[in-house]
Amino acid sequence: MNDWVLAAIPPHNVSVAIFTVIWGIGFYALYRAMEKPTIYITYLWTFIFITILRMLAISLVPLNPPTGLIVLTDPLTAVFYGRSTITKDLFFSGHTSILFLVFLCLERKWDKILALIGTIIVACLLLVQHVHYTIDIIAAPIIIYPVFRVVKYLLN
Repeated sequence: MNDWVLAAIPPHNVSVAIFTVIWGIGFYALYRAMEKPTIYITYLWTFIFITILRMLAISLVPLNPPTGLIVLTDPLTAVFYGRSTITKDLFFSGHTSILFLVFLCLERKWDKILALIGTIIVACLLLVQHVHYTIDIIAAPIIIYPVFRVVKYLLN
């Protein structure tokens, strides 16, 4: 795939930075969900549908890994799954999806701003590490938003 954005960015391993933001936002969202459990319920139901959509998308849009891909390694969960790597789970970005979903689920203005900034940072860092094509990252919020709206409608 010809991705002019990735072609302009030299690849660097920024796994620790990526997962610092993901885990930080994740734990913060969990803290907020303890205050208001409906946040977690909305997140969980939307996550289920997102996972199903990602499985379909990955099956229907099999992409080869980007040129210069540096394998993404989570320093926390690598303890459990070791050195196994997955490089063909590209369309659409799960990391971007999850953080954008947290943004949508949080209710307070500054919480949403923090989650959106985290989403943008991780999206950019995923490109720096050449983990995803640009379209994988851009598609994630576009796909996630309507799924979130449907789940909110069903839960109400």
